[in-house]
Amino acid sequence: MARDFHRPAQFAGHEFEAFQGGDDPAVMHRVAHESASALLARVQNDPRPEILDRLVAFTDANGIDALAELWASATPHSLPGALWRIYLMRAVIRATPDDITYLFERGTRISHTIDAVVAGAPAPASPEEILELADRILRGVFDGDFGLALDRGAAFCRLAAAGATSVADDLDVIEESRAQEYTRRALRLSELAADLSACAGLWRDGSLT
Repeated sequence: MARDFHRPAQFAGHEFEAFQGGDDPAVMHRVAHESASALLARVQNDPRPEILDRLVAFTDANGIDALAELWASATPHSLPGALWRIYLMRAVIRATPDDITYLFERGTRISHTIDAVVAGAPAPASPEEILELADRILRGVFDGDFGLALDRGAAFCRLAAAGATSVADDLDVIEESRAQEYTRRALRLSELAADLSACAGLWRDGSLT
């Protein structure tokens, strides 16, 4: 079925409902970019707290697949690609808050960068505080400095990746399969951080579309 992106999206209520399924890559590309642009414009024109609350919690009620269909296939260094990765970061945190908090804390302890300051998490951080941080970062995409929100997400992912790498190193000799699992997690988090950082730079020079 062809996607219908001509009627206005109802972002105040059922966000993204104007963008429906389809498989044509050209249509998917257009839908991804139009939906991302429309979403930001909608919030900028009407930044009511209840709208922001619904956008932050959208995947809690609708699942991450609802956004994956729209944005996951977009090029990484694009507006829909950036939005997808911020929502994905929050979903990863919410899926395993205890585990990701441990990785973040471990990465913070071994890091010699300012990433902990940029991410904005307390030290030490509880899982509840990391969940709150994920919400603040996502909310900042819509009602704060978009580039800074992406930088904060990137910093968080870099630290969690460093923590996962450290755990993998510890497990390498005694539990090789688990070590490989943490190595894969570190790689995915590092790639996520790199993409978010690149998008932040593109946003600042006006070329993130």
